[in-house]
Amino acid sequence: MADRDATPSDVPDVLAPDLRIVFVGINPGRVSAAAHAHFANPRNDFWRLLHAARLTSRLYDPQEQFALLGERIGVTNAAYRTTPGSGDLRRSDFAGSTERLERIARELNPAWLAFVGKEAYRGAFGERPELGLLERKLAGANLFVLPSTSPANAAVPWDERARWFRELAGRASGLPRRENVRAAVIDERGRALLLRYGDDYGDWWVTPGGGREQGEDDEQTLRRELQEEVGLSEFELGPLLWELDGWTLEEPGFGRFLSRVYLVRVDRFEPPFLTEAHELRWFPPKELVSAPTRPLDLAERISRASGS
Repeated sequence: MADRDATPSDVPDVLAPDLRIVFVGINPGRVSAAAHAHFANPRNDFWRLLHAARLTSRLYDPQEQFALLGERIGVTNAAYRTTPGSGDLRRSDFAGSTERLERIARELNPAWLAFVGKEAYRGAFGERPELGLLERKLAGANLFVLPSTSPANAAVPWDERARWFRELAGRASGLPRRENVRAAVIDERGRALLLRYGDDYGDWWVTPGGGREQGEDDEQTLRRELQEEVGLSEFELGPLLWELDGWTLEEPGFGRFLSRVYLVRVDRFEPPFLTEAHELRWFPPKELVSAPTRPLDLAERISRASGS
C-alpha cells in the first residue's frame, strides 16, 4: 500500500498490489483536498455509483477510502495539484502522468485502470477517448473510461452513469454470461406491460422474462417466465424484436447477459398476480417515454415494435 505521506498531493493514493480495479480521477478539488479524501464532495456520485454497480459490498464514506483495499479497489489521480475545478489545470500538471500510471500497472499489477471522466484519460495520454473499454492496454492492465461523477457533469444523468459503472463491474468480474428471454407484451391499445424493480438508488422498469434454463428453447423459457411472473399463458409468440448483450452484476453468479426480446400481442389481458417484481403496470406510449427503463431506450424500441 502506498504510504500516505509519499503521495505529493493533498489526497493520498490508495494503492496496493494485485487490485481488481484502480480508479483514476482527474485531480483533487478543494473539497477533497480539505478532507484528504478522494471524491469527497457530497454531491459527487462516485461512492454511490460504486455501491449501486455492486463494485463494493456496501456504501463507503470518502474518509473510509483505505478500506477499499479490502474490496481490491484502489484510487489515484491523473494530476496531483489541487485546483478549484478541472478547467484550472495546466498541461504541465500532467507531466509524467503516463509514466506513473504505467509504473502502477507494471509494479502493482491491477487488472483494470478505470478513468473517472474522459478528461482524466485525456490529461494522462493527450487524446480524448470514447466511454467504455479501450483497445489499448497499459502494461497488461485493461483500460476503461467512465463518465465523470462530478456534480459539474450534471448533463449526464444518474442512469447513464450507472450503466457504465455496471458494465465495468460485469467486465471486471470475469463471471459467465446468462441468456435471458423476454417479451415486449403489447395490448390492443398499444400499451406495454412492464415490471418495476428497484434498489436504494432508484427504480427501473423492464420487460417480463428471465433466464433460460438448460434444455429449454426461447419459446419454452418465455412461456414459463410469463406464467410465473404475470400469469400469462395463452398467447402467440411473435417475432424476435431485438437482442441486447451487456454486463452487470445484478444477477448472482453472472457478470454478463444476452437478452432476446420477442413480441407478444394480447387482447384485454389483466395480470392476475405479481411475483418477484415490486409492481407491474401497463404503459401507454406517451408515459413510457419519461419512465426510467432498462434499457434506457426501451420506449423507442417498444414504439417501433407496436407501430405507435
